[in-house]
Amino acid sequence: MAPPRVYRVGQLSRRLGQSFERWGEVWVEGEISDFRRAGSGHVYLTLNDASESAQLRCVMFASDAARTKAELRNDARVKVRGRFDLYRPRGAFQLVVRVALPAGVGDRREQIERLKKKLAAEGLLSLDRKRPIPRFPATVGVVTSRGGAALHDVIRVASGRAPVRLVLSHCLVQGPDAPTSIVMALRRIARLEGLDVIILTRGGGASEDLSAFNDERVARAVAACPVPIVCGVGHEVDESIADLVADLRAATPSNAAELVVPDLGVLVEAIETAQRRLQRAMEVRIGSERLALERLDKKLRDPRHALSGVRRAFDSTQVRLARALRRQLVTTRKRLAELERRLSRADPSARLAQQRRVLDALGERLARTLPPRLLRERVTMEQLAQRLEASPRAAALLARQRLGVLGARLDALSPLRVLARGYAITLLDGRALTDASEASAGDPVQIRLARGSLEAEVKRTIPEENG
Repeated sequence: MAPPRVYRVGQLSRRLGQSFERWGEVWVEGEISDFRRAGSGHVYLTLNDASESAQLRCVMFASDAARTKAELRNDARVKVRGRFDLYRPRGAFQLVVRVALPAGVGDRREQIERLKKKLAAEGLLSLDRKRPIPRFPATVGVVTSRGGAALHDVIRVASGRAPVRLVLSHCLVQGPDAPTSIVMALRRIARLEGLDVIILTRGGGASEDLSAFNDERVARAVAACPVPIVCGVGHEVDESIADLVADLRAATPSNAAELVVPDLGVLVEAIETAQRRLQRAMEVRIGSERLALERLDKKLRDPRHALSGVRRAFDSTQVRLARALRRQLVTTRKRLAELERRLSRADPSARLAQQRRVLDALGERLARTLPPRLLRERVTMEQLAQRLEASPRAAALLARQRLGVLGARLDALSPLRVLARGYAITLLDGRALTDASEASAGDPVQIRLARGSLEAEVKRTIPEENG
């Protein structure tokens, strides 16, 4: 039997270290105990399992500890990411932590991203649905906590800019009941008559403190609000789903007030600047119009001179018009005389008398020539009637004779005469047979006699013998 292999401590440590490397990076969640921060900035702690007795020693180097977003302290629940390692000098198994987050932060971020995608698919994050903020609001609604610093920031900034009416709709901005409270406050303030815009805000805080503004109920209440909403939640780096759904996002509560309430001093300065520009434009316009008026005044002559020219033109036109009327009158009289002469030559009574004389002459000629011509036509008609009466009898007799000859020929050629002498016609499928080879044994045939026909079946066929 072979003796067991014995490892040196260094060999075993290396083998164990290599097995840890195959794990890669892992996420571990637990409660912190034995927390200690060294003078070098490195952090040492122990993660404990709340449901069973198990511990894991961890180390977090100074560069990673400085970037962490989690609050590292005893009893804090965290989620860490790192690699397993074996500290060979002491043979201690530990986790080298690279990232530490508050427990549930990763889940919340994943939930927030899913909610963003859902709302974006419904178009609630689209820029097309965002409404413009009124430039000069008279009544501004503020939805926040009455005891928070955000309200004091909004009041301080608004009072220093322009006189507006601020109406508070109190709500919780932190905790499990905050989403419902925010939704109710938005609905309550939206019913205020004459409301121009709403500021939804709260001060800064940890990411868990801002979770109410990442709630789907709050996002949908912001989207459904009939009044434009400016959302300023947390600090400038914080961005909630309510910020994305709102009509305008503000970096802070103070910035929200600046975006909503116009600066009176800036407005007065803008008005004064516009007034100066308008005054300069009016002076330039008046100078230009005055110059144009002076030019027109120089061109304007004495109205009496202009009137004398018009009178001369009127007199000249009147003389030309009288001459033209006289020429037109002479021409019209000449044309009227010519028409009277043409009318007298074309008098209907004269033409009617002439046509009557022609008609009388034709009547006399007709009376003289009509009786002899009628007599000749009567004789001709009687002869034609006699010929017509005799012609059908002769034609009928000739046709009857030809019909008898043709009937005799047809009767002589009729197959019925042949059948009457005892012959017969054999038919196969309506076709007369002339050769025995055209039929086969078993074929049904019809035999036509002089009177009637017979149904028969071919027993056999006998071909014609040569010779």
